[in-house]
Amino acid sequence: MSDREARRLAFLAAAGLAEARRAPLPGDASTRRYERLTTPDGRSLMLMDQAASAESPPAEPSWTPEQRLASGWNATARLSAGRIEAFAAVAAHLKGLGLSAPDIVAVDAPAGLAVLEDFGDALFARVIEAGEAEEPLYLAAVEALAVLHDAGTPEQLTGAAGDWPLLVYDETALQGGADLFVEWMPKLDPALAFDAAAIAAWREAWRPVVERGAAGASVMAHRDYHAENLIRLPGRTGAAMVGMIDFQDAVRAHPSWDLHSLLQDARRDVSSALEAKALDHYFSLRPQVDRSEFMRDYAGLAALNEARILGVFARLIVRDGKPRYRAFMPRMWAHLNANLKSPGLETVADWFDAHVPESSRK
Repeated sequence: MSDREARRLAFLAAAGLAEARRAPLPGDASTRRYERLTTPDGRSLMLMDQAASAESPPAEPSWTPEQRLASGWNATARLSAGRIEAFAAVAAHLKGLGLSAPDIVAVDAPAGLAVLEDFGDALFARVIEAGEAEEPLYLAAVEALAVLHDAGTPEQLTGAAGDWPLLVYDETALQGGADLFVEWMPKLDPALAFDAAAIAAWREAWRPVVERGAAGASVMAHRDYHAENLIRLPGRTGAAMVGMIDFQDAVRAHPSWDLHSLLQDARRDVSSALEAKALDHYFSLRPQVDRSEFMRDYAGLAALNEARILGVFARLIVRDGKPRYRAFMPRMWAHLNANLKSPGLETVADWFDAHVPESSRK
């Protein structure tokens, strides 16, 4: 038995769950793992396992950009390192707003273990595949974001595992994410090679988008808000019907971030008509928002995020031996190519025209 398994068993015993039947769930792109627990009386729970030692450290609020860059990827751009403390604190904040996050049944933050309420398997993506109408689900997801965006956004959250700082998705984080593209895409695609001048031009091209994104960081962003992380909850209506999971990377970010993650999804097609209807719904719920300024940032940050995700997928394929992520790349290229036609992204579009041939952009 591994030391990690011994720690899991001790944690479950302390939580009164030693007799629960355990069923591991399929893994994803992270170091986190989940198991479904079924108690002898038939209750279903989730074990969340995120060992702190599996990740580089999170950012400290006082760190300079130089300190963050020297401390690794999480401190540079991910910020939370997926910590259990972050999950518990964000869950408490969401629930305090009347939104749906899992209850924390038991937690041992130093061990990186928690037992959560089981929201079930009705992921938006799966129930849509099974024939459920997608529009009401997406509009409810937008309603949940409007509730979150209209709420105050504290600098520090408190949950069952203690306090957690809600860090800003700032210039360092935004550019660090975008830079994954120039770091990893050449390792996947031999047609690409970016020298120091090209990388400097890349960063300069993104600078206005990065600055606007950081200046507009005013709400809590889930940061992985899409149809694979949202669960339809029976017996709940409106925004509360949207069960949120995997929000441990939450940050203070531009309010467009979760919207473009939802509506320009890497994993499933969302029609332009549904995207437009969802955005109309968002602005109807938040009439105080300047739509034209918001949509300028929406296109710019969506394009940056799509470049980031392409870099993440390239890294998963090349470094981690996960070729299945190649199947998602054409959809990301399609979103990125479309966004590059938006006003304010001319310099970025010129960079792609100069450095990335059409044959590599699909």
